[in-house]
Amino acid sequence: MGYRAPEVPINVDEETGVWTTDALPMLYVPRHFFMNNHTVIEEALGADKYAEILYQAGYKSAYYWCQQEAKEHDIFGVEVFEHYMRRLSQRGWGIFSIEDIDLEKGYAKVRLDHSAFVYHYGKVNRKLEYMFTGWFAGAMDQIVERLGYSLTTQAEQLQSEAEEGCDHGLFEVKTVSQGDFTRH
Repeated sequence: MGYRAPEVPINVDEETGVWTTDALPMLYVPRHFFMNNHTVIEEALGADKYAEILYQAGYKSAYYWCQQEAKEHDIFGVEVFEHYMRRLSQRGWGIFSIEDIDLEKGYAKVRLDHSAFVYHYGKVNRKLEYMFTGWFAGAMDQIVERLGYSLTTQAEQLQSEAEEGCDHGLFEVKTVSQGDFTRH
């Protein structure tokens, strides 16, 4: 296994010690720290309730991130979604690749290899990466709104590398009608 320097630009304010990447404040924490917090909260709330909460928080965060990054890098449309997948990959969550995307339809299929969650939990025969679903829908909704499309999306994890017989994770973002809309 080879190593390389991080691909995300990191700046540290000399006075405050605040880290930024692309003009957004960042925190740099060990993976075990994050995963231990994640595990304890999931155990306390239950996976379904925790997934619902993370969907809402992740949706808002991804929406904001895409809005800010589009301005910072003067990018638009699919470039924003590609940039988001690249940055998630560069920040250690796993390797995300877009298998299919159609912004006019509010649709995307995203593959995840080398999930940080699977590295932590192993093959536990359940979907572990539900945290990302809100991220993908929030990103898509911000991008399509900026393009002038009036639609709302929802994301779902179809499979996880942690499940028996699966060698990668897979997510789908698709348009939902207002009556069918639930974020989980």
